[in-house]
Amino acid sequence: MLSDIEIAQKNEMKPIVEIAEKLALSEDDLDLYGKYKAKIDLTRLNHTFEKRKTMGKLILVTSINPTPAGEGKTTVSVGLADALSHLGQSAILALREPSLGPTMGMKGGAAGGGHAQVMPMDDINLHFTGDMHALTTANNALSAFIDNHIYQGNTCKINPTTITWKRALDLNDRSLRNVVVGLGGRVNGVPREDGFDITVASEMMAILCLARDIEDLKKRLSQIVIGESYDHKPVRVADLEVQGALALLLKDAIKPNLVQTLFHTPALVHGGPFANIAHGCNSVLATHTALQLADYTVTEAGFGADLGAEKFLDIKVPQLEKAPDAVVIVATIRALKMHGGVLKTNLKTENVEALKKGFTNLQKHIENIHRYGLPVVVAINEFLEDTAKEEACLIDLLHALAIPVAITSVWENGPAGGVELAEAVMKVIENQKPEFVPLYEAAATTVREKVEKITKTIYGGSEVQFSKTALKQMQLFSENGWEHLPVCMAKTQYSLSDDPLKLGRPTNFDITIREFVPKLGAGFIVALTGEVMTMPGLPKKPAALKMDITEDGKITGLF
Repeated sequence: MLSDIEIAQKNEMKPIVEIAEKLALSEDDLDLYGKYKAKIDLTRLNHTFEKRKTMGKLILVTSINPTPAGEGKTTVSVGLADALSHLGQSAILALREPSLGPTMGMKGGAAGGGHAQVMPMDDINLHFTGDMHALTTANNALSAFIDNHIYQGNTCKINPTTITWKRALDLNDRSLRNVVVGLGGRVNGVPREDGFDITVASEMMAILCLARDIEDLKKRLSQIVIGESYDHKPVRVADLEVQGALALLLKDAIKPNLVQTLFHTPALVHGGPFANIAHGCNSVLATHTALQLADYTVTEAGFGADLGAEKFLDIKVPQLEKAPDAVVIVATIRALKMHGGVLKTNLKTENVEALKKGFTNLQKHIENIHRYGLPVVVAINEFLEDTAKEEACLIDLLHALAIPVAITSVWENGPAGGVELAEAVMKVIENQKPEFVPLYEAAATTVREKVEKITKTIYGGSEVQFSKTALKQMQLFSENGWEHLPVCMAKTQYSLSDDPLKLGRPTNFDITIREFVPKLGAGFIVALTGEVMTMPGLPKKPAALKMDITEDGKITGLF
């Protein structure tokens, strides 16, 4: 059996200008990055947008809580877009860019899989069009400006012990979580404690993904709070007067990247915030652009619906100003059996009872999406070891809830394996009008109320426990007038709770908030739970050990 990267390498791509023509874009609308990838120049798109009086339909793909057994959410997203195109529909895909952290770490590449991939897969998983490097550079430029300001006289009276802005690197490197800078004598700056976040968990990434244009980008950059003054006042980037320089470093990164699937469906791959740490969605600009260019936009939100979908709906939708017309929840029989208590080593054995038990996890996610007033379709991502009895059981469980369901096999069969899902989604969109109801009104609720609402309604938890640090921070947020901001929960992706070992649908649990991180530029407040790290570490045997490149430039082991 061919590996994903071998399948990708055997595929013949079309020049990106031909893909752009499907979207009524000309070469003048593109900044070309070689033959097969380009950025869309948004300043030249007004004439194209004016041709469309209404935006297309938005399909959000999410999933159950992930397990090591895998769900294949990105693969299903790609396959669904391809299937819509296969059926003669005008479709486009809008995904996040992969991070080098998980690519070189545990996960490996992230551009779909099998016969449902985005191309050029090797470029997308490596340096692509340089967006990650631009974000990393802008992030670290701000760190340099902060330390230089302190060294050069500190007219803003920044208290170095209060600086919350961290440096960034788009790799997993646990050794950089806590560092000391400015050592080696006065000429090297003022010594202080610092640390690194992975770039995709940085506020810089969140800002890029939520900004609507260059002016909005500069406004958001200016609002970043980097620490406090000696008299306990917030110090912002605007006080340092460097928002223009930072925006300049991101002038190309803000443009959506246009590529294609194996079957030549247009795909916008842009922005990549983690969903367990950040808000887990591709950029507002890419999604909005896609909605202007095609009748159906397929996008995804990271990890399970308790993280990615919740943040998409409560953080991204207010910026996008459009809610999904339908939500696809991806599940696999083997992952549901794992949620039902089966060990990973025993997942190939038929176990209908474990499937029924694990179904409660999927059921909770369905209830959550319905809570938002949105129609749901469940995609069963098929694997070879799935049995007829297990498939029939899962379908019966979903039919009992009146939930549309489709079995997909896009990894193996490409667009043909996603036709049933595509037809089900189109039927739901045609027959069920979404009536979007946000989980909370951000401006009318406190930070505490938002956290409690997410915990009790979305996770199914009992209470929220706040550390002393978190309690003091909430008081500070109230005094500073930051209560109106939405909350971005940083939580394990493996469980509805903050304990990764509690699979299925846990009950009678509390969520503990250990601290908050205000991200005023992004426009939300991060609530940290459990042991979630903003700079992950590498596993004992990272995926990088299998990667190589031959003398003739052929990449192996990337995915």
